[in-house]
Amino acid sequence: MTNTSLKIKAAPVRKSVRVNVPPARAFEVFTARIENWWPPTHTLLKSPVATTIIEPFVDGRWYQIGEDKSEIDNGKVLAWEPPTRLILSWRLNSKLEIDDAVESEIEVNFVADGGHATRVELEHRIVAVDAEAMRQAVDSPNGWSGILESYMRVASG
Repeated sequence: MTNTSLKIKAAPVRKSVRVNVPPARAFEVFTARIENWWPPTHTLLKSPVATTIIEPFVDGRWYQIGEDKSEIDNGKVLAWEPPTRLILSWRLNSKLEIDDAVESEIEVNFVADGGHATRVELEHRIVAVDAEAMRQAVDSPNGWSGILESYMRVASG
């Protein structure tokens, strides 16, 4: 085994946003309405994205369908606990390629925050050969910060 094949665990990326809807609605928008807020530029499809789907059960697929009917699997559902918790695997490496050797998990918790608001707490954990490069990418303005801004606009709107 060479050093280039060793997997590294990067520090988790943590992001949080507050949306002005109850946890059940926040969870529903995050999962069942992901096609309304996930950036269309964030895909490996050759065709424009027609829809993005998170299947509502453990071992369900998280995938995108292109306008040309092509599909790409981003990962799968590891935990499905509406309206409080969701964990997804993510198979993308820092080169923006599908890579089954990547051990990447996105945990999202939906925490009641006052009357009708929810704090959405996201933690992205990464174990991969290129873990630090992946961490920098998902922690960038074009990563989870921008993605959650889009989610927040749709959930609160």
